[in-house]
Amino acid sequence: MNIGETFRLAFRSVKVNKMRSFLTALGIIIGVSAVITLVAIGQGASSSITDQIQGLGSNLLIVTAGQASQGGVHMGAGTLNTLTLEDANAIAKLRTVFAVAPSVTRQAQLVYRNQNMAATVEGTSADYPRVRRTELKAGRFFNKYEVQGQANVAIVGVNVVENLFGDRDAGVIGQKIEIKQIPFTIVGVLESQGGGMTNNDDRVFVPVTTAMNRLFGMTKVNTIYVSAHSTDVIDQAQAEVASTLRIQHNLSTREDNDFSITSQAQILNTAQGITGIMTALLAGIAAISLIVGGIGIMNIMLVSVTERTREIGIRKAIGATRGAILRQFLIESIVLSLAGGIIGIIIGVGGSQLIGSATALTTKVTLTPVLFSFFFSMLVGVVFGVYPARKAASLNPIDALRYE
Repeated sequence: MNIGETFRLAFRSVKVNKMRSFLTALGIIIGVSAVITLVAIGQGASSSITDQIQGLGSNLLIVTAGQASQGGVHMGAGTLNTLTLEDANAIAKLRTVFAVAPSVTRQAQLVYRNQNMAATVEGTSADYPRVRRTELKAGRFFNKYEVQGQANVAIVGVNVVENLFGDRDAGVIGQKIEIKQIPFTIVGVLESQGGGMTNNDDRVFVPVTTAMNRLFGMTKVNTIYVSAHSTDVIDQAQAEVASTLRIQHNLSTREDNDFSITSQAQILNTAQGITGIMTALLAGIAAISLIVGGIGIMNIMLVSVTERTREIGIRKAIGATRGAILRQFLIESIVLSLAGGIIGIIIGVGGSQLIGSATALTTKVTLTPVLFSFFFSMLVGVVFGVYPARKAASLNPIDALRYE
């Protein structure tokens, strides 16, 4: 029997039992669609995080108080308060540094007439927009003279405007709000950034001197954002910042840094590593259902061999070879798994796009998981179809003809 006839018999057998064939392939359908959907969610998250980090600027350095680790124990950013405004001023004088923005953050209650809300209040310098690529929707950012004079001026996010004034498009420039019962004049409104790690929609910015001296009574800053002149000098700038801070903090050669410096590239590599592991885990979990689907195919094919024992005996009696029987049942298994794989790909791609458009999740379908799912489903059909096919091929024609 030629291969074409073998395929024809295999397809006919699958079509005869449509419902059973569908239920047999269902495990593969679920597995393939789950792999594609979960990988799309993972890759979408990775792409979104990457875009947000790259939006910070490729020449950005983030200096935080406290060591990243001490004696093998992770301390975390800001565990030790060691950074000062003087440190920021010293860093700003370096030739490789373009701009510097010290930062202090605290939660505070905002009040406008009979409306109030809790928000993050961040004190920073006039160079913050240049360092963090922040854009304004209306008004202006405070200037260096307002920072030096500890002025009571504020720049607010659009969610702050909406919560206090009832409409995020309200004209609020010149309006006064209270922060910890101290009146501040709104001079600017930030452009909406939506969700994400750089979201400032629920934030209020005030001069760093005002925040430290009038609002929170602080003498140290939490973070110093440093923008290098270009990516070409980012490593040199990082080394110079570290050297400057060690001098500022009077650290001896035997003492460890009491600060941490992280570049945008380091943040990006870490984030991509984490999202890569997450995506692989999601794909691995989903792939388990493919294996379960393969076991389902094997079980159904074994049942099919038992049901068609007399048919196998008749075919062998009229000259069908062991190889022809094996090929027929193996092809049936592959057809079932490939059909499930194709349907699963359609559902997975469509489901991923639906999730991306109907929810806040970012999804990204790429060719690699689609091809992987297709060929893996075919492999499942081969691996889990071999045993039933060999069992069918090894039946004795005389015993098969006697089977009731």
